[in-house]
Amino acid sequence: MEFRRLGGSGLKVPVLSFGTGTFGGNTELFKAGGNTAVAAATRLVDLCLEAGLTMFDSADIYSNGAAEEILGQAIKGKRDRVLISTKGTFRFGPGPNDVGSSRHHLIRSVEGSLKRLQTDVIDLYQLHGFDAMTPIEEVLRTLDDLVRAGKIRYVGCSNFSGWHLMKSLAISEKYGLARYVAHQAYYSLLGRDYEWELMPLALDQQVGAVVWSPLGWGRLTGKIRRGQPLPKSSRLQSKLAVDVGPPIPDEAVFRVVDAIDAIAKETGKSVPQIAINWLLQRPSVATIIIGARDEAQLKDNLGAVGWNLTADQVARLDAATATTLAYPYWHQRGFKERNPPPV
Repeated sequence: MEFRRLGGSGLKVPVLSFGTGTFGGNTELFKAGGNTAVAAATRLVDLCLEAGLTMFDSADIYSNGAAEEILGQAIKGKRDRVLISTKGTFRFGPGPNDVGSSRHHLIRSVEGSLKRLQTDVIDLYQLHGFDAMTPIEEVLRTLDDLVRAGKIRYVGCSNFSGWHLMKSLAISEKYGLARYVAHQAYYSLLGRDYEWELMPLALDQQVGAVVWSPLGWGRLTGKIRRGQPLPKSSRLQSKLAVDVGPPIPDEAVFRVVDAIDAIAKETGKSVPQIAINWLLQRPSVATIIIGARDEAQLKDNLGAVGWNLTADQVARLDAATATTLAYPYWHQRGFKERNPPPV
């Protein structure tokens, strides 16, 4: 397993992390992804460790805390061998202060996650989304206090826009507060918006990308093709899951799958392996979160490392997934001499 520095920090993380969204499955949204219980989760954790995958990602809202609880049980006796990343900010309770990134909610969120995970420290704690209702100074001072208290080691964010992230980094620098070293962002062959602004920002400011849903919300599993029904086990069978996931026209999916299928014949690799390997070669990517319902899926995803697509294959995938940029990015790309794309 290859390890990379997480942004500008000194922490090295495996290029593949394991996402625990399939653990628990006790809500409609997360049941669509899977409902892995403790015994099966423990087996998946062991397989990950055997392959050198040592980082496990969760969130308080995954199955209403059940995912963190199951992860905590699955890593018993192995805590010194793993890195734990988890997230907070989204609503976790009915009260007016049970949501957001206020000092009140963040402290309670971290304490709750520590208890469910059965650990005394979280290696990477990320804000699950931007909270426009709480002053950024309050958010960052709270995170800094939690770092100083030894409850979290590194801080990151998720699903921020460029100005959210840059303003936060500027405030951290101004006041000497803990700085975001990671941005957990959606990025895949089916969703390359990350490249427009967030990737150049990440490279400039040394913020490592922690990629979520590298298979385009379950569309690049190799089981979805033109003219074929959806597999029964797909999360895309759930209207709720489809509605909260990234919107992608069916024809765009089929065009990308056709391009991947051609490369699969050349390489002997699976559709998911090719999609993940393409991401591993992108600038700013530190680690990619893979998920799995079972051992077979996990082993297939682990096969994305240890080899590389050729430059020609990467270029063909780039061409098959190119989209018209939004303004002002299309305008800036017209002046590549002074605004070159990230490399």
